[in-house]
Amino acid sequence: MGRREQAREETAFLRGDVGVDGQATEETRDAAEVEKDKAREQFLRGRAYLGRELLTWLLWKSESGDALTEVEGTGLVVLFAGKVVLRGITGDVTELHAKGTLAPYSEEVRHALDRGLLVHTARLRLTHGERVFELTLDADFLDVRAAKLPALMSEEEDDQLTERLYLAEQLSGMVDALVEAFLAERTARSWSKKTVPAMKAWMRGEDDARPEAPRALSRAARATA
Repeated sequence: MGRREQAREETAFLRGDVGVDGQATEETRDAAEVEKDKAREQFLRGRAYLGRELLTWLLWKSESGDALTEVEGTGLVVLFAGKVVLRGITGDVTELHAKGTLAPYSEEVRHALDRGLLVHTARLRLTHGERVFELTLDADFLDVRAAKLPALMSEEEDDQLTERLYLAEQLSGMVDALVEAFLAERTARSWSKKTVPAMKAWMRGEDDARPEAPRALSRAARATA
């Protein structure tokens, strides 16, 4: 082994790229994992457009009233409620505010999305088992704002503080789970071929693109109103 080759191996070992046996310390990841990490980095860098894609995707997926993912083995149901803000960078209208219990699912909002706007800020209601959380999310950094936690079960003040911290941590975990579900679909090969066309058809109000279980949305709305 030449000195140059030996020096390269020693440098790789010092960086932690290889172990004492000379083998790579990390397994080679597939393309999907690499793309998912790139997308996650974009969130951390504050790429608002990807956050807007997430919220728009959530709006489309949530209209069925079905659980979008699982957290701790229990389905997580998302419902957009109250105010929603849409934003875009081109066109005659670059920002739209809609208010109302089911305003996010209105025909006006869907048509605005079809014209190029995306969801920038939204009020969400997350139902996880018997617990209901409410929060406002914006696309810039997906910061949780104006959160409303479920009613506390503890009676002692110290226990209430512990329970409140637990619920806040659980809410953060739910947001992370929704991000992961979105990234899994966003980085899949079917995104551009199936998901985007389906979302566009939904925005245009095409009958065959409407959610299969609209009654589930109505039930969720009545149960949490």
